[in-house]
Amino acid sequence: MTDHVDAPETNKAFVPLENNPEVMSHLVHQLGLPPTLGFTDVYSIDEPDLLAFVPRPSHALLLVFPVSKTYESSRVSEDSKLTDYTGSGPSEPVMWFKQTIRNACGLIGLLHAVSNGEARKQVLPGSDLDGLLREAEPLGPVDRANLLYESKALESAHADAAKLGDTTAPQAEDSVDLHFVAFVKGVDGRLWELDGRRKGPLERGKLEEDEDALSEKALNLGVRRFLKTEAQGGNPDLRFSLVSLGPVFD
Repeated sequence: MTDHVDAPETNKAFVPLENNPEVMSHLVHQLGLPPTLGFTDVYSIDEPDLLAFVPRPSHALLLVFPVSKTYESSRVSEDSKLTDYTGSGPSEPVMWFKQTIRNACGLIGLLHAVSNGEARKQVLPGSDLDGLLREAEPLGPVDRANLLYESKALESAHADAAKLGDTTAPQAEDSVDLHFVAFVKGVDGRLWELDGRRKGPLERGKLEEDEDALSEKALNLGVRRFLKTEAQGGNPDLRFSLVSLGPVFD
């Protein structure tokens, strides 16, 4: 199974991003996020001593995992009860992007992280990201997906970032089984699961004003809920990684 099964094989493909916070930070900084925000590894969601190393507040989490039969069946089951998302405009609690570029789930995850909540407020005016989000805001999901598909600035920044990292990058046409899902705190104070392969944004629950994306409640509503579903489906030792978008301290 690959992360682009819902994107036609005739669609263009990107070289997959390495699951590396330095690579991710490089890409979002190049697009227009200030250097005061960046991604950091989260080495544990249960050990307070390790969680203490993660800069707070956490504006978004990116969960990276191998696509499994459990994820597929859970996704299909939940989506079967939902209608296709049609939201647009400034009243949306979150901005959601449908994935139509093959092997671009990392890019879509990053965009979901930086396009919403507090991070969105810090996007540099006049940057490529600022222009992209302003253009995307009034559009419906199909036109938003087309906007990303046709964006030369996005494609160029992604290609530059894909060359970085500690391992040799796969080819754009390779089958890659890793998938990225973002958990963000929306402007409505709720935790949202944002996955470009779903029918739309998924609201997971209300957070208090002082609860960020890495708070106990957010973890229970998001990442831990996801891992519990995997465990119940026969994957108690799922290989996953997690990064947090938050402040950068020199």
